[in-house]
Amino acid sequence: MLLTISTDSPSATDLGFLLHKHPARVQEVELSFGKAHVFYPEASAVRCTAALMLEVDPVGLVRGRGDGGGTLDAYVNDRPYVASSFMSVAIARVFGTALAGRCQERPELVERPLPLVARLSVLPCRGGEVLLRRLFEPLGYEVQAEHHPLDVAFASWGDGPYFTVELRAERTLAELLTHLYVLIPVLDDDKHYFVGQDELEKLLRQGEGWLAAHPEKDLITRRYLKHFKSLTRQALARLVQDEGDDPDVAEATHAGEEADVERRLSLAEERVGAVLTVLKAEGARSVLDLGCGEGRFLRALLADTAFEKIVGVDVSHRALERASERLRLDDLPARRRERISLLHGALTYRDKRLTGFDAAVIIEVIEHLDPARLRAFERVVFECARPATVVITTPNVEYNVNFAGLPAGRLRHRDHRFEWTRAEFEAWGAEQAARFGYAVRFLPVGPNDPVTGPPTQMGVFRRG
Repeated sequence: MLLTISTDSPSATDLGFLLHKHPARVQEVELSFGKAHVFYPEASAVRCTAALMLEVDPVGLVRGRGDGGGTLDAYVNDRPYVASSFMSVAIARVFGTALAGRCQERPELVERPLPLVARLSVLPCRGGEVLLRRLFEPLGYEVQAEHHPLDVAFASWGDGPYFTVELRAERTLAELLTHLYVLIPVLDDDKHYFVGQDELEKLLRQGEGWLAAHPEKDLITRRYLKHFKSLTRQALARLVQDEGDDPDVAEATHAGEEADVERRLSLAEERVGAVLTVLKAEGARSVLDLGCGEGRFLRALLADTAFEKIVGVDVSHRALERASERLRLDDLPARRRERISLLHGALTYRDKRLTGFDAAVIIEVIEHLDPARLRAFERVVFECARPATVVITTPNVEYNVNFAGLPAGRLRHRDHRFEWTRAEFEAWGAEQAARFGYAVRFLPVGPNDPVTGPPTQMGVFRRG
C-alpha cells in the first residue's frame, strides 16, 4: 500500500524538514506487522513528493497470534494491499514528530499552511464515494476518487469498496496527517488491534480542534471505536464536556461578557444599523448570517421585507434554539416564516447549503476562531459559498484603551483568540480580496477616535 504527500509551494523542500526524513535517502522502519519504507520520488525546489510504502505480513501476524482457527480468511485478505489501520499506525510511527506538530530545526514551518496533495493508491471506503466526500469535504479538501471494481470479468462479485483517492487542500502538514490517521480506519470500518479506553483517549487527542464540529462526528466516533457503544457514548460526551469547547456555553458567555464591555456605546445596535445600510446599498435580497448567535441581526433582516431569503448559521444548537424562540418562528405568518431558516454548521467546514446568496455577513465572529483555522474559514466563505457581497465586522484592538473597565492588554472577551489593529485587519482583508477575486473597502463602526480609530472595524468585500 502506498501513501504519497506532495507540495508545489515555492519552498517545496520544506516538506522534508517537516517529515524529518531526508529526501536523498531511502529509509526503512521495522514495524510489528511488517516494514515501512520512506522515499522521495521527486524533490526539487518547486515540487516535492514524499512516499510512505507499507509492507504488511498478515501470515506472520496470524502465526504470531496462533489464532488462525483453521480458516483461510486470516491468510487470504486485502490487508497487504489497502490503506487501513496498519497505515494509521505507520503514520504515527514513521511521521510521529510531524503528526504531533513539531519541527525542532525549523519550528516556524509547523503552523504554515502548504498546498498539499495526498494520494492513497487503494483505500477501502465502506460507504462508497459519498461517505468519502462526507468525511473529507467538510474539512476543506477537494476530493478526487477513482473506483476499482472487484473484477471486470466477474460482475456478479459487485462493485467493491476500493478507490484510489486524491485529497487537495491548503493546510498544515500536521492537520493533513491527523485527518488521515483518524479517517483511514473510519472509512475501512475496521481495526487490526484491540480497542479500549486508550483508543478513546487517542481519538480525543487527535480530534482536538476539528472533530467536535464535524457534521459526521457521531459516525467517525462510532467507527473509530469499532462500534463499542460504551466507548462511543463516553467519547461523544467528552467532545462537548469542556466548557471552553462547548459552543453552547461559549455562545452564552460571549453574549454576556462582550455586551458588558460595549454597553455604554450601544455598539451592538450600531453594528446592526451599519451592516443593514451596506446590504441595502448593495441591493442584496438573499442574506446569510454566519455565526448568527441568538438572532439579533436576523430580527433586523426579518423586519425588512427587502430581504426575501434569510438564513442564519451557527455552531451552537442552543443558540439556534434561542434564536428560534426570540424570533417566534413558530408563530410567524406562513409567508413571513418562509423567508427565514436556521442551519446548524461550523464556518470552517465547506457546506453546499451556503452557496447562491447575494450577501453573507459575519458580525464579530472571526476573532473567536483559532488563527490556524482562519485559512479554512477564508475558503469556506470566499471560495465555496462565494456570495456577491461579504460584510465582516471585528473589534479594533487599538480602541480597547478607551474602555474604562477593561484592564490594559486584555481582549474584550476571554474567548477571543485575537483582536486585530486596523492595519492588521486591512492587510488581511486585502489579501483575501486578491486571492479570491473581490474588491474590499473598510468602514468605521461607532465613534471614530482620532488616535485609536473606531471600536469596531468593518470590511465590505464585493466580488469582481
